[in-house]
Order: sequence, then structure tokens, then C-alpha cells
Amino acid sequence: MNIKLKIWRQHNAAAKGEFVEYQLNEVPAEASFLEMLDILNEQLVLKGDDPVAFDHDCREGICGACGLYINGHPHGKFKNTTTCQLHMRKFKDGDTITVEPWRSEAFPIIKDLMVDRSAFDKLIQAGGYISVHTGGVPDANTIPVSKRNADLAMDAAACIGCGACVAACKNSSAMLFVGAKVSQFALLPQGQIEGEDRVQKMVARMDELGFGNCTNTFACQAECPKNISVSNIARMNRQYLAAKIGGKKTN
Repeated sequence: MNIKLKIWRQHNAAAKGEFVEYQLNEVPAEASFLEMLDILNEQLVLKGDDPVAFDHDCREGICGACGLYINGHPHGKFKNTTTCQLHMRKFKDGDTITVEPWRSEAFPIIKDLMVDRSAFDKLIQAGGYISVHTGGVPDANTIPVSKRNADLAMDAAACIGCGACVAACKNSSAMLFVGAKVSQFALLPQGQIEGEDRVQKMVARMDELGFGNCTNTFACQAECPKNISVSNIARMNRQYLAAKIGGKKTN
């Protein structure tokens, strides 16, 4: 298949970027989107041009590194699909594909399609962990956890931290990411011990890093490749309010 690519090229964070068009012919339909970019880069290198810089790692939809904005959607328009799981058979011969980096003040561009997502690491460092001593690994039935809460915690833990929620949000909000990380601990007994400190520290750090506020457009949930629910944002808000007023924690 033959395609035209419009790719954002930017030499570094201080440089002025622009879209550059490339014609790519005889792309295998079974190739993944990242393999297609590999093919493009091989051709650019052979011509002596600078290859397109983009993030990737596992290429299995697990790590969240492959964040690209494709035709106006984070990871492309297909549901529950990361960029590395997107294949060229989803496109048509002769299509024009526009590829951009995440657009957010909190995710500054490093080069081309690569952005600095270390702000997410700083959010985790602020409170996305359990530091209390919980002893050895207990038997499965030692600590009673309802199936509902266990399932909800697992659903929240499915977040891979790719940043699609931030890229999709008109305010560049990280509420879905933080909500998921707060929820995966808040729903389980081991995480409730530090629950009040965790939610306050993570929300404060989120504001410091320049992420925007949530205005309930639900674009984050719609574009999330792991289908993380906005109910996690609501849970985080309840946890935060309870911590601020010193009330009883709610799930």
C-alpha cells in the first residue's frame, strides 16, 4: 500500500517545529504502525537525512511508551489500542496520515515525536506507592477484600501511564492517570493506611507540574487505550475531599 505521511519534525525543545510530508510506497499491510515508521527511517538514513525520533519499547501495548497523536487521536482512532498495536491494514491505500507528539505544557517536546513524560514519574514519586511495612506475602484469604473492590482495583491498575488522557484533554488534565493510581490503592486495605496523605500529595504535585483541571468532557476515557473509567476521578475527588475535611474515607 502507498501512503502519504505528514509528520511533526522539531529538532529540539527550543527549535520551531513544522509538518514535513513523506511519500511511502509498498508498505506491507501486515506491518505495525511503528514498523512503518522504521521503514521510513531506514529510507531517510540511506538518503543521509535525519530519522524521525519517536518513543517505543515493548511494542506489545504494555509499557505506554509509544504515544503518538495519529489523525487527531491519541494512539489513533481505534478503541483500546496503543500505537504499537495499530497495524497498517487499518488504513487505506492512498491515505494521508498525520502524526504528532502529545501536546501538553507538562510534556515538553524533546525531538520530533518524543516528549518528556517524566512529570508522570514525579506524580508517582509524590505518593503513588505503599511505604508501610505490611509483612510477608499473606495467604489469599487472610485479608478480606470484596470481589467488587478487587476487580475495581485491578481495572485501575491497568493504566500504563502512556499520557493519552493528557493529550486528549483540552485542559491537559492528568486527573484520569492520578485517579487510577489513587484508586488502585484506595480500594485495598494495604493502600488505605496512607490514603489521606497519598491523595493530597499527588493532587498538589499534579497542580505544581502544570496539568490542567478536569471539566468532565470524558475525552480521557474515550481515548484511553486501556479503557480506564472516569469513575476513578470521582473516587479520587471523594478521597481528596474527605482527607481535606478530616471526614471518613469513602470508596
